[in-house]
Amino acid sequence: MSAEVTHLQRAGSPATPPHRSSPVNARRRIEDDGVINTDKPTRRYAAGIDRALSLFDNTLQEWADYISFLGRLLKALQVHPPGISDVPHKSLVAQRLSQCLNPTLPAGVHQKALEVYTFIFSLIGKDGLGRDLPYYLPGLSPLLAFASLSTKPALLALFDTFIVALDPVALRPALKAVVLALLPGLEEETSEEFEQTLGILQRLKDAVAHDENDEESVQDASGDQFFWQCLFLAAITSSSRRQGALAYLQRYLPRLGKPSVSQSQPNGQDGRLTQRLSYEVEAVTTPEPGLLIRCFVAGLNDENVLVQRGFLDMLVTHLPLHSQVLHRKVSPGDLVKLATAAVSVVSRREMSLNRRLWAWFLGPRGPTSEQTSDLTAPNRSDSHDQHDGQQIKYFRQYGQGSLTQGILDQFLTDELTPAENARPFRIALALMDRWEIGSLVVPNVLLPGLRRVWCYQKVARTPEDFAEVMRSASGFFDGIESGLIWDEISNKLLCATSMRVPNLQTFQENLDLALFVVAHFDLQEEEMLLQHLPFLALALLLKSRVLWTFFTDQEKEPEQALMYRILVLAGKLIDLMPARAFNDQTASNKQSRTLGELDANLDTETRGFLIEIEGYYAKRRGKARSITPSIDGDVLGRLMLKNMLRLIQQNLRSNRLGRVFETTISVLAKVCGKLPQNHLLDLTGLLPAAHEASGRMAAKYDGFDNELSNVVHFVALLETLRTALLRAPRSCLQDYPLRSILPNIVTALWPYLSPSSPKSNVEAVRCMWKIHSLSDDMNLVESCITALMVGNREEDFVELDSARRFGVLWSTSNSSHGSHARRSSLASSTPRRGTHFDTIRAADILARPLLLVLDTLEDRKTEISIFATSWLQSSGNVEVIVDFLQSKLQAMQSVESLFDLDQCLYYFRTLSNVIEYTPLDIWPAIFAGENHNNAVTTQMDLTRICLWVVGEEFVTQHDGSPRLSRLQQTAVSMLREVILRSDSLAKVEGEIESPIFIALSRSMRKANHPLQVSLLSLATVWLRRHLGEMTRTLSNSHGRAHSSDHSSQKNSSQDRLDGEEAISQPAAPPPLLLDCLLEGLASAGSRAVLGHWIRFLDTCLPYYISNIFQILMPLSDGLIKAVELSLNDLQMSFRSRNMQCTAAEEPVNTIIELLNGIEHVLAQAHDRLSVKATTHANMKTPEQPQGFFNHMVAGVFTPDAYKSRSTTANNRLAVLLCFKDAVRLCVRIWSWGAGGSDNPSADHTPSGSFNQISLRLKNRTRRILEHIFAAESLECLETLIDSWRGSEKIAKTEVSSAMILNLLHVLDGSRPRNTIPAIFNALYSRTNPDALDADRKSTLTSELSDIELARFLVQYTRSLEDDAMDEIWTDCITFLKDVLANPLPHRQTLPKLLEFTALLGTKVDNTNFGENRRRRRELADLFLRQLTATFTTKPLSFPTETSSGKSEKPADDPHHPLRTQDETANEDIVVILAANLPHVSKILIDGDRIATASNIISAQVVTPTLRWKSFPRNVTPSFLDLLLAMARIPEASKIWRKDVAEAFNDTRFFGEKSHDLAAPKWLPLLGQWIISDKDRMTELLARMPSPTAAGIMFGVGASSARLEADRRTQLNLRRVATLLLAAPRDSFVMQLGPIQEKVTDLFNATAASSPSSATRAEIYSLLRALILTTSPVHLASMWPSITTELQEAISSLYPARRNDKYNLHCVVHACKLLDLLVVAAPDEFQMREWLFITDTIDAVYRPQDLETSALVDDLIEDLDANAGVLQGATTFGSSTPQSGGGKPLLTSKNLRGIAREKLLDRAIRPFLRQLSIHTFESTYSMTAFDWQAAHDDLLLDIFDETNLV
Repeated sequence: MSAEVTHLQRAGSPATPPHRSSPVNARRRIEDDGVINTDKPTRRYAAGIDRALSLFDNTLQEWADYISFLGRLLKALQVHPPGISDVPHKSLVAQRLSQCLNPTLPAGVHQKALEVYTFIFSLIGKDGLGRDLPYYLPGLSPLLAFASLSTKPALLALFDTFIVALDPVALRPALKAVVLALLPGLEEETSEEFEQTLGILQRLKDAVAHDENDEESVQDASGDQFFWQCLFLAAITSSSRRQGALAYLQRYLPRLGKPSVSQSQPNGQDGRLTQRLSYEVEAVTTPEPGLLIRCFVAGLNDENVLVQRGFLDMLVTHLPLHSQVLHRKVSPGDLVKLATAAVSVVSRREMSLNRRLWAWFLGPRGPTSEQTSDLTAPNRSDSHDQHDGQQIKYFRQYGQGSLTQGILDQFLTDELTPAENARPFRIALALMDRWEIGSLVVPNVLLPGLRRVWCYQKVARTPEDFAEVMRSASGFFDGIESGLIWDEISNKLLCATSMRVPNLQTFQENLDLALFVVAHFDLQEEEMLLQHLPFLALALLLKSRVLWTFFTDQEKEPEQALMYRILVLAGKLIDLMPARAFNDQTASNKQSRTLGELDANLDTETRGFLIEIEGYYAKRRGKARSITPSIDGDVLGRLMLKNMLRLIQQNLRSNRLGRVFETTISVLAKVCGKLPQNHLLDLTGLLPAAHEASGRMAAKYDGFDNELSNVVHFVALLETLRTALLRAPRSCLQDYPLRSILPNIVTALWPYLSPSSPKSNVEAVRCMWKIHSLSDDMNLVESCITALMVGNREEDFVELDSARRFGVLWSTSNSSHGSHARRSSLASSTPRRGTHFDTIRAADILARPLLLVLDTLEDRKTEISIFATSWLQSSGNVEVIVDFLQSKLQAMQSVESLFDLDQCLYYFRTLSNVIEYTPLDIWPAIFAGENHNNAVTTQMDLTRICLWVVGEEFVTQHDGSPRLSRLQQTAVSMLREVILRSDSLAKVEGEIESPIFIALSRSMRKANHPLQVSLLSLATVWLRRHLGEMTRTLSNSHGRAHSSDHSSQKNSSQDRLDGEEAISQPAAPPPLLLDCLLEGLASAGSRAVLGHWIRFLDTCLPYYISNIFQILMPLSDGLIKAVELSLNDLQMSFRSRNMQCTAAEEPVNTIIELLNGIEHVLAQAHDRLSVKATTHANMKTPEQPQGFFNHMVAGVFTPDAYKSRSTTANNRLAVLLCFKDAVRLCVRIWSWGAGGSDNPSADHTPSGSFNQISLRLKNRTRRILEHIFAAESLECLETLIDSWRGSEKIAKTEVSSAMILNLLHVLDGSRPRNTIPAIFNALYSRTNPDALDADRKSTLTSELSDIELARFLVQYTRSLEDDAMDEIWTDCITFLKDVLANPLPHRQTLPKLLEFTALLGTKVDNTNFGENRRRRRELADLFLRQLTATFTTKPLSFPTETSSGKSEKPADDPHHPLRTQDETANEDIVVILAANLPHVSKILIDGDRIATASNIISAQVVTPTLRWKSFPRNVTPSFLDLLLAMARIPEASKIWRKDVAEAFNDTRFFGEKSHDLAAPKWLPLLGQWIISDKDRMTELLARMPSPTAAGIMFGVGASSARLEADRRTQLNLRRVATLLLAAPRDSFVMQLGPIQEKVTDLFNATAASSPSSATRAEIYSLLRALILTTSPVHLASMWPSITTELQEAISSLYPARRNDKYNLHCVVHACKLLDLLVVAAPDEFQMREWLFITDTIDAVYRPQDLETSALVDDLIEDLDANAGVLQGATTFGSSTPQSGGGKPLLTSKNLRGIAREKLLDRAIRPFLRQLSIHTFESTYSMTAFDWQAAHDDLLLDIFDETNLV
């Protein structure tokens, strides 16, 4: 209405005649309270009435007392002095009479009250009643709804005699109330009062329209208009009176569809006749025709089916669809509302309703006069079909647009509830029962409906909500004729008639919608499968070719995405189609074109085919299924196939082979699979295009700008074509030049086998084998790979890069095909042949490339030979190669004709090289001996010559020579042989050491890998010989010295230890060795030979056994940093879209080799540490005295003992720190492998390669972790816990907390029976380390607190399966008993341990293990003891308060920097208890233990929290959850009630902090409390005393006593209101009497009483709570008091009536109460609403000279007149229109920030000014009452402590 009223002119309401007085305005009415004459008879008359009124407050106990009171009052009124026609104290008299009409009183009281009313009306006369109508009418208005049969005649007579006879001006403001009062008399047509009531209403209508004082007056149209508008408003707002309004409308509403009156227009030049609406029509549609429509809308939406049926009858008979009122007077939006409301009745599934609805939509059977101008009248001989056509024309002309728009509006709703979203589908489905309507409406709403359910899928709150809407949508979809569905969908998708490019975004949305339809709806109907799906699929494929021509030069993502969606949709449609769809000869008639014609015209008639498909659907519209398609199934399949081949050909020529090409191939495969086998593929144009495309791929080999996906898709195309050809009667593959295509594909795949970029290896190898399967030539792939490896060189020379790629091909092929064969071969003692066909096949196919790689072993000084050696040593399938070579030799041996000496020698040498370079432990049966060369020169000369060649001077002189490296390798090899075969190195050992390590460093800087390998081999041999000789020399000399001195002196234990170590340990290695090792492991120039360096490190470690702890940290740090760098490179390779094809390092192998080195170093260090620990433990000998004194003496005279222990501790610390670094590194590698490729942005990440790489890395790290866990389980576990802690603190980390737990479950050494005790030891090490043995203590190297360990214990236990409780039960129970034996050290962790105990109980309850009653009782006892110990060792404490009363620390934010440790601990224990209390029955089993636990919680948590000084600021949501959980435990019923009662009665309860928790937490808790004990309400009411002035008039403490009484009363009133909101609706109906009595008493309070009138704001809040939580029928007795109080409160704003009884704060709350009453609109209040606001059409269309009688409107006029309008137009007024209809206008948020002294101008005046118009707009918009908004606003007022006195 707010949007429409501004466009309507105010017209039709006449001004008040000058000779007639206006109704008394509100201010004069309030000021005039009866006789003002002061003579003695008058005073005696007023005193008698006053005495009679006083009886009401004192003597009324039963209904007879009411009759007695009314009799006394009547007698007092009857003795009025002559000439007095007024009633003293009329306001109070009217209020008491209204209270006597309480529905709970018997009919006798009502009749006596009506007798008094009759006398008063007779006494005051017509003019007096017109003046005093606001006093007496509100009491009479509700009576007819509940009056007895004996009372109704008297009441109706009273209305007929006095009310109807009033002047129209007096009746006008109250007309709606009078109508509402009389409508209950029309509910029963068979009742005695029906006709009488009907007559009264008619006379009332005539009275409003006539002026009896004017003899010349005629019927006033404006009066009729006003009556009808009031009647419509009454029907809209009051559902209980709607039945009566319907009865009146059925009899007196004019028929708005009958022929209209015509008259000639004199000004018309051609004598035309223009139609004019009749007088009656003008009366019901002026000034606001929207009210008529909304009256019908309200009736059609009524819950009563009889009301709906009646209004539908009214539509058919009085407001037909062709009525000119609907098409001329009513706005189109209102007509849509009417059609929507009418069609909504179909949801009831009532035939009687549907029959009337169809009659309204389809019109009368015979034509009306209005129809004759547009519709041809049918002859009586017309057939039934012609009549149906007439109805279709009628509906199309008058109702189709409105009904369609109404359903569309429902599809566009913003509601998220499933019922609202499902309703339009159900309506549309019901419309299909009448094809005349459904055929016109459904096509227009089909796609919007499908789009709505598609959009709802994205916003639905739960999957169940979407499923409910989907069920309705599916029913609607299934009920629609399939041709209509696909006609609409194809019309949106194809745009066949215009070959322009569609809007990309719109077209893409339509495609997504079609995909949604295909995925979620049932498409299994036969006609869909055989006609519509094939047609749409063909049309989409044709459309794709059309769009391809537009997108040829565009590589943008939107275009590609569009093409992709088109093809995906076509593929899904083809999936649904059966094969018989391409066999049916449904159109083998003359209309069908021949196959040859279609094939010939495929390229030129794409547009024609699209138009033909569209024409097929156009012919079906409005007809049955008689139209057959013009393209039969066989031709349609042929068209699909040829179109797909042409589309693929276009893709190949444009070189766009992305996901669009992949999808195209998939669709082609589906089409080929559906077509009959007699179809032949015509590849004439496709294979040449494929050859060109493959040539382009091969040509890009050097530049390498291909994408692997292109090659993969191309191979898939060839596979699809081969499969289709094999299905044909004959194979045509040999006729096409595949031999020219496949080599190009092999060439294009060759770069993807690079080991430096492992992310695509697996996919490339798979494509290789697919190519082999495609070719008939078994040697095609072999020859192609050989050519790529050799290149264009004449000699068979293989490059290193080619060899590495072949290594990837070999290892990947055998890992995919031959894992079973390798396991079988390794399991046996000798290799077996033919164990797996795929393995042997791989060796046979790759024979020539394999031999080329093995040939490189012959030249041992090249990089490729080094690679071949490493490849053989790291390969796990050497047995395949040996088996292959053995087979060749055996073939030559068995067949003499095949024997060739050179070939045999070649195979033997190749096999010898393979065996030589294979690790010894793999081939013990074959590796029988070696050949050694003997040295012929002297040791000194050879050594010096070799050292001179590798020396710095020689290198400097010959640097840059290509033969330098080979010369150096030869020299080093020679020197190695010299050292191996020398008996002693004494003469040359000083000359060898330095040059070896200097040369190694130089070779690393220059990346000379062959020289590095030779030098490492030399260094290994030299170290063994040199250090071995020194060790023997030292051992011999020490042995001789020891034996010579043994007889003369006795060595100490430390001396013996040193001697033993000297004998077992080798001599110290050279100083340069460590630097060389560190440089070699970290240098980038050694990555290619890293395996050699790791083996060299393994060789050197035993020589560092004496000082292993000094070199441990540098070695470990260097290795770990190297691993991290390689891991970063590996991660970057998966993130990057570009692939590096250089012969760089291999990150995967590098990481694995470095991990091997880390494991070797840590193992050596830990073994040495274990040996030393064992030796020190055995230092004491039996000969040593063990007394206390000897211990002291030993400590004094052997100070080195402390030094030894300190050194041992430092050594252990160094080892453990390295262990922790290694664990963190392994966790990082594991998390990367387990979490994905970390590349969400890259497209087409090769998952196969990543899975294989990650599996290798994870397996290696898992083995390392298992070894570390076995060696140092506690330290390893603490490191993992530390990583888990970091992942929880930082959300975005590489390691997730769930991954840590999963890793623990995977490790063999970390089973629960091992992990749980380790966690206990870690806890003890931090809380009570003295209780542990030395070997179980933690070194505390991890910065973990005991609380964090306890948190991890809970999370780890929660992640365990329930069955695991069996194996950890004993350890857990023992640990808990130990903790309870001395709980003080564990006081910080006791809350988490309590949660751990509860978790054990919950998990045990789910297993058979928990059926043991003894164990359950034991756990229950432990839980109780632990609960007691938790609060005994650390009771709850809260922060102290400052002098201002606020806590120093914030208690609500758990992460606040000022939050204290005590608050955090309190929150932890409360959260734990709240979470586990619902499961307490599983933990404590029996009721006694549960009661004991509840008592403990109450005494230690609940009571201290509620009694603390900072209450309620210390109350948290978790604490209230704990209380609510206790409330649901039967054993704790008495305990929690007491605590809640104390908290609720606390004077601080309504504090600032409580409001945030009121609605979500406090109200449910209080609701549970008050339902179980409703006597609390009676107690609260008893605490509020009645206002009294005695005892406080004098004395010093009078003011403070009054303030204290006011505060207590305010708090009690707020408590009562809070309980009303907390309890279910109508819970306190039985207590309404005491509440009303107390409210009435407090209304009598004054500014000087105790309690005073300052409590009125809380009384109004209590009344608001009653209105929100109590049905209006139960509040009938309270309306008189509420009405009187509101009038007095609001009228106190008049300047002349301001007093101390109503301060501004009370007036604001009175306005809030009025606002709530107006918005909620209870039926009883609607008959009193006119007293406060203008509730009729006058609120918008107010006559110019009409003086308002509404209190609010009169008051605002008076205030604006006194203060000025501009002062009231403030910020509040500008913000209030934003609050929509149905919500309160005056809210606490609007009042926020307004000073109290400015409330009148900035809040009250804008509110009063807008109230009437806002109410009418809300009624006009038919907005539902927002109960939640009113509820929330009331809570804000209740919990606002600033308003307390």
